[in-house]
Amino acid sequence: MAEESPKPLLRDFAAERQAERQRRRAERRMMLASGPASPCVSVCQMDPMTGYCVGCLRTLDEIRDWIISTPDERNKILAALPGRKERSGL
Repeated sequence: MAEESPKPLLRDFAAERQAERQRRRAERRMMLASGPASPCVSVCQMDPMTGYCVGCLRTLDEIRDWIISTPDERNKILAALPGRKERSGL
């Protein structure tokens, strides 16, 4: 009787995608925890004249990218906020 050849292992693409997703989430959590906290005060309304959030004075791009920004990038954003407050009158 001939030996059965082993069946090729099938890759579990769904499991690989899930594992990669979990890895990226953990990486984002670590990055978010490693820098300054978000200036969000839960008053999320964009001022049409300035393009800044009325609550935190960030732009939509800055708000969206906060979680993936490096601590240095976040510190630059935070440093710009007092000047924005003065210039915008918000």
